[in-house]
Amino acid sequence: MSARIRLETMAARAVGHVSRAAGRGGGTTLPGKLLWKVDPRAVDQLAARLPLGVALVSATNGKTTTTAMAARILAQEHRLTWNRAGANLLSGIASALVSSDGSELGLFEVDEAALPEAIARTRPRVVSLGNLFRDQLDRYGELELVAERWREAVRALPDETTLVVNADDPVLADLAEGRQSVLRYGLDDPRHARPALQHAADSKYCVRCGTPYEYAAAYVGHLGAYRCPSCGNARPDLDVVARDIELTGLRSSRFTLATPSGEVRVELALPGLYNVYNAAAATSSSLALGSSLDVIRAGLEGFSAAFGRFERIAQGAKTIVILLIKNPAGANEALRTLETGVPPVLVIALNDAIADGQDVSWIWDVDFEPVLPHAGRIVASGGRAAELALRLLYGGLPEERLEVVPGLEQALDRALELTEAGGELVILPTYTAMLALRGILTARGVVPAYWDTPR
Repeated sequence: MSARIRLETMAARAVGHVSRAAGRGGGTTLPGKLLWKVDPRAVDQLAARLPLGVALVSATNGKTTTTAMAARILAQEHRLTWNRAGANLLSGIASALVSSDGSELGLFEVDEAALPEAIARTRPRVVSLGNLFRDQLDRYGELELVAERWREAVRALPDETTLVVNADDPVLADLAEGRQSVLRYGLDDPRHARPALQHAADSKYCVRCGTPYEYAAAYVGHLGAYRCPSCGNARPDLDVVARDIELTGLRSSRFTLATPSGEVRVELALPGLYNVYNAAAATSSSLALGSSLDVIRAGLEGFSAAFGRFERIAQGAKTIVILLIKNPAGANEALRTLETGVPPVLVIALNDAIADGQDVSWIWDVDFEPVLPHAGRIVASGGRAAELALRLLYGGLPEERLEVVPGLEQALDRALELTEAGGELVILPTYTAMLALRGILTARGVVPAYWDTPR
């Protein structure tokens, strides 16, 4: 590493230390912003010095959890640097690289819009693409625009880069077409399929001829076993398959992973089909980086949760469960996990900051209806609590079971008051509401700051 880069990284680290000491944040992006401003090429050079290279993970939903799962697996055998706080723009990646002295391998969660530049800067060994759902239209634009940017970035990948794709997503399966070094993963357990595509499903039409797909199984949104009746375009053969899936409500899931290296039975301390997808993605990336099935199983079974993503927090004699929602597909799956046992008290917090997406009309595509008849009390909170309350009332929630408390701290206290000792309070917040909620709990000494949370 050149003397100039060494001085630049020392200065960037000092900025991060000052930020943390001053209580202004975790220093998860500021060092990278400084480094990027001073010398944009520094990111390329810092990534190039990692002897085992870089792996990137991107998706609309699940990239934070997938990356944290992969980190739990890979850190058993490698000195790892990764953006553990979820800062997934180039500044966050740069900040992680600034602190990467002695690391062998870089593992980075990447924002969908930042992926092309992250690929160009880090020249990754592995690129993992999990799904593409409609999300933050005011920031990303239509789904097809993101898909086209990804398509161009994938075309530029060298042959030796392994592309990991969720082949249950027809758009991503098509991106991998024709590449030699590919691992395709997906689910194969029709018992857990929905009877039909949800109305909010995104990629309903064949990417090659525009005909509506036919689904033998639809698992999450448009993810599943699909086939075009016109041109024959269909889900390709899977290299890594999750099957024999057992879901146990809000607690856990069990499944078998069939891989080119053999099969392994996994018990995961997270619920929901979407977390089975996340585990299959983490497994595929780890296999591409040389991990054995024994190491993969140990990593997955030792994993609990990424912050704010089905995180369980003890609050005296009660438990708070935080489950991030941010778009129709993710919210529908979060609600699906509640259908087997809706908690007596539920908080839903809707914000409209830039990081959430300022257009909140997506809540009308969320299927709240199966849960609402079974909810004892719902507290609507956040900056757009009134719109959320209106949506819940239109969905059939009786007015006497709805409370509107816009302030998140007040909503938390009210919901804890309503929750019986020994019970669970489930909170479904959008992204900035989740960060604010954890900030409240950190200030109260209940949880560490999210950038200090061990994984």
